[in-house]
Amino acid sequence: MKIDASVHAFFRSDADLREYLGEPWASRGFPTPDVTFTAPLGNRYAPGTRPGDGSHPGSDPEQVGRALFEERGFDLAILHPMTVGVLPDWHLESAILAATNRMLVERWLGSGTYKDQFLGTIRVNPNDIDSAVSEIEKWRDHPQIVQIGLPMQTQAPYGRQHYRPLWRAASDAGLPVAIHWEMGQGITHPPTPSGPARTYQQLVGFQPLNFLYHLMNMIAEGVFEEFPDLKIVFADGAADMLTPMIWRMDTFGRPHLEQTPWAPRMPSDYLPGHVYFVNGLLDTPGDVEFAGEWLRMTGKEDMLLFGSSYPDWQLAEEASLPSAWTDEQKDKVLFRNAAGLYRIPQFASASI
Repeated sequence: MKIDASVHAFFRSDADLREYLGEPWASRGFPTPDVTFTAPLGNRYAPGTRPGDGSHPGSDPEQVGRALFEERGFDLAILHPMTVGVLPDWHLESAILAATNRMLVERWLGSGTYKDQFLGTIRVNPNDIDSAVSEIEKWRDHPQIVQIGLPMQTQAPYGRQHYRPLWRAASDAGLPVAIHWEMGQGITHPPTPSGPARTYQQLVGFQPLNFLYHLMNMIAEGVFEEFPDLKIVFADGAADMLTPMIWRMDTFGRPHLEQTPWAPRMPSDYLPGHVYFVNGLLDTPGDVEFAGEWLRMTGKEDMLLFGSSYPDWQLAEEASLPSAWTDEQKDKVLFRNAAGLYRIPQFASASI
């Protein structure tokens, strides 16, 4: 059995999104997902992922289902809708995310050939906590909604106090929270080493650090101590940065635990059962003989989920996994970790 834990779902077009939005929002101006500060050279999307009618790659459930389940042999896919970016007008952004959730449920989870093989992520706005909590309450009992989606770009790291109602709602709903690099040219996030990236190479190089800033802040601010059932998925790589950063955090945290009585354990103690990563093509040391040892460090073999990022240009294939991983490690990454995290009923025995 295999689960693709990160498949990007899109509206067919800007007009399609505006039809779901309705007025007064449909007449407003906002960027499309493909308008960004920097972009890769060449195509943003993998060859063969654009539907024949010219609509956006990753917007046709039938085409995506064939690619994932028929051609690549996966059994289930976790859909993560991609939207227009973190907008200054949080009312508009909340409306767009609510429309995105309706589209996902109606078009992907409620109809089509592969509807029973798709599982969904609802998108919520961290800059509009009331709306976010309302969306979680609205969709928490839907049998195919297995995750809450947040942008990596925020105006404050996720350990800050004002995000507590969001973590409480996620914990009460029993849903993991996926943090993903958002698309679109919205508000630039402050937790970057040098502000806005000037080139795509800088953006890709700094990206895993941004996820780790959120994680380290959440640990230091006691989020996992306060919400012991909370599970966070860093859904766009960064596992390659975990070991060195958490080693440093443990080293400097050990003599200063009395300064954070709200987080009294060693930082690395908060990782198991709380923190997961979707693989990125640039993660891992590559196909080398010590790749299995690398995966065991810091318990990453129990945290890593396979995600193709379909239809992104960095489309990951099962064949790209290091050959030095053991069969057990591959089984965890391709299936068991995701089956346990998302508590998929037919695979409940896979929980580890």
